[in-house]
Amino acid sequence: MALHGGAIIDTAKDYSLEIEHMRELVEVARTRLDQGEAAASIAAAIVHEMEMSGLYVAGRGASPNDEGLYELDAALMDGTTARIGAVAALQNFKSPVEVARAVMESSPHVFFAGAGAAAFARRSGLEPVPDDNWYTHVGSGRSASGFGSRPFGTVGCVVLDRYGGLASATSTAGIFGKQAGRVGDSPVPGAGTWADRFCAVSCTGHGEFFIRTAAAVQVAHRLHYAGQGLNDAAVAVLREVEDLGGSGGLIAIDVAGRIAMPFISAGMKRAALFSDGSVSVNVR
Repeated sequence: MALHGGAIIDTAKDYSLEIEHMRELVEVARTRLDQGEAAASIAAAIVHEMEMSGLYVAGRGASPNDEGLYELDAALMDGTTARIGAVAALQNFKSPVEVARAVMESSPHVFFAGAGAAAFARRSGLEPVPDDNWYTHVGSGRSASGFGSRPFGTVGCVVLDRYGGLASATSTAGIFGKQAGRVGDSPVPGAGTWADRFCAVSCTGHGEFFIRTAAAVQVAHRLHYAGQGLNDAAVAVLREVEDLGGSGGLIAIDVAGRIAMPFISAGMKRAALFSDGSVSVNVR
């Protein structure tokens, strides 16, 4: 499995808390994998923990948009069944990925947005945010390249389970001070999140450029139809993003357990559990 905590890095920041947290989450995932849990369940659980931590620009780490509202996006895709659940511009619920999971598991639909997403979450009995003081506003005081000086971020997880099933989950609060109603790539199937029988992908970065290149599904199609290796496919897709003026990164895993975690930004918070049992945790 692999996870990411976003492709924006502040060179002056100490990321020891995030590094330790990502390492702990890898061990949580290892235990769940050893117990035979399905890939989609693990991916959703890991992203949920990242949302709740308040350490990343997702879930509790969100900052408000230009109207002072908190609008969050998430998606979960099960590669074995091609089922996917997604929400965009979701307000007032703690865990967007849990809402996306409910869409996938308990709805005939794929994607809810805005007030409809909130109404679905409410009907599903999911936990609301008590008040705006719950949010930690990660990154709201720092600058970032691209989109002026506004920071952005995403979290994601890709998993291969013991049965050969693949899954991807992605969650984001988007760009600090973003225009109300703006939706990036994270909840868009094929752009920021994808899983099929061959690989699973979760992206992070300038979402507009990942949408324009269909980045996540393009990795999968390069792998399956063009015969490229996983890392070569991922790097080629990021090159297209860069050529358009974007930056960011992605994590991907294929059905053979190979992992790719390339990025075209100053860094990317990332961790992986490899098929030999070894663990890697990095920021830059």
